[in-house]
Amino acid sequence: MSDGPATGVGGEAAVWHDVECGAYAADLALWRELAHEAAGPVLELGCGTGRVALDLAAAGHEVTGVDTDRELIAALSERAAERGVDVEAVVADARELDLGREFALVCAPMQFVHLLGPSGRVAMLRRVRAHLGPGGRLAAAMLAGYTAPVMDAGPPPLPDVREIDGWIFSSQPLDARAVEGRIAVCRLRQRVSPAGDLREYVDVIELDELAPQALEGEALALGFAPAERIEIPPTPDHVGSTVVVLEAA
Repeated sequence: MSDGPATGVGGEAAVWHDVECGAYAADLALWRELAHEAAGPVLELGCGTGRVALDLAAAGHEVTGVDTDRELIAALSERAAERGVDVEAVVADARELDLGREFALVCAPMQFVHLLGPSGRVAMLRRVRAHLGPGGRLAAAMLAGYTAPVMDAGPPPLPDVREIDGWIFSSQPLDARAVEGRIAVCRLRQRVSPAGDLREYVDVIELDELAPQALEGEALALGFAPAERIEIPPTPDHVGSTVVVLEAA
């Protein structure tokens, strides 16, 4: 029996990224609008397999995506080639970014800024500022309700599911709670083979509790000016976001 389906470039890392993030589309119109207003090259932080980067490239924007995960970047490169769009996919850490060029817009979707910790976030802001010319913007999506558990009491949301070659991948949100200044988000990941064999484990991601005004304060000291906040309402399957837009002074 095979150990898994033919998941292609990126392997299961790309599959789980697609299962848990790929279906979200509530923010895409906003990123397109911000990219159109910027009228220049766009950099996406934590691009994963390209949910946002591929959409922006298909809309005609010049896009670079960076992520620390080589498997996800490989999947993004493959998908860009398959779709006939041009995306520069780079393995890089946003806290140590050195691409040798400037961008009109840097976007950080899906609560990326909550993953870095205070020192890592400041390092990221400093490196982003170095990649923005005057008037360039950083737009960062933040959790709405950042100081409280992001799941209400009651039955958990339905799992995110994807089928590949007869294999079923399922990710079930279990819990989200505040723990020592962070929010621990737990998901039950299950993989079922065509023969019905089940493998499962609990995946935990820790997010910083971070308010928009705190991010704006950190950015102000590093050469940014707060420009605006834009709300993305929750969907039946995803929490809402506050997109903080910062402008390079």
